[in-house]
Amino acid sequence: MQNRDAARRKRHGGGGRRGAAGHGSDLHDHIVDDATDNFRRPPNQGGYPRDTAPKLDRVSSHPNVQKVADALRAAGAAGEIVILDEAVPTAAAAAAELGCEVGAIANSLIFDGDGTPVLILTSGAHRVDTAKVAAELGIGKLKRATPEFVKQHTGQSIGGVAPVGHPGKVATYVDTALEQYAVIWAAAGIPHSVFPTTYGELLTLTDGTPITVN
Repeated sequence: MQNRDAARRKRHGGGGRRGAAGHGSDLHDHIVDDATDNFRRPPNQGGYPRDTAPKLDRVSSHPNVQKVADALRAAGAAGEIVILDEAVPTAAAAAAELGCEVGAIANSLIFDGDGTPVLILTSGAHRVDTAKVAAELGIGKLKRATPEFVKQHTGQSIGGVAPVGHPGKVATYVDTALEQYAVIWAAAGIPHSVFPTTYGELLTLTDGTPITVN
């Protein structure tokens, strides 16, 4: 950093405590340099390299982001919400912006299980085998939800659906393939926002169940 004294911590969400799953993560130790306003990550952590880091814009006041931030804070989550310059509605777009593997992006996919919402947090490198998952969950048919169904049950729109911050509890299942990544990135309520987390923390945040999606 050019001016270490000018550096400050800038958070949106996350209580600055250890992760909800009890992981000794340093995800909360992200530093913003006032001189460059570049988002910084701790050494040896996952995510994107310093020289390609997206700028951390002003903290969003969007109600969806606020709800996600409140949920993360209440759970004592270690990660902080990052507001990106560009919208990242797909796993590929998010991975490109963050400089991480596409598999480290946790897609929040809402399915319609015979009229009941089912949230599957799947690795960006995977597609959900709906027939397999439906059989495993004992659901007659599992189909991709309509935008209206997604909005009704999450309060969020496709492309920005977060694992948390919904108006009511949604049954959640977490792709076991995400466990291989030290840091996972998930949407935070709008396509311009993401937050870092871990596999164990995701399970705790969502009260989720591990599942093999394909």
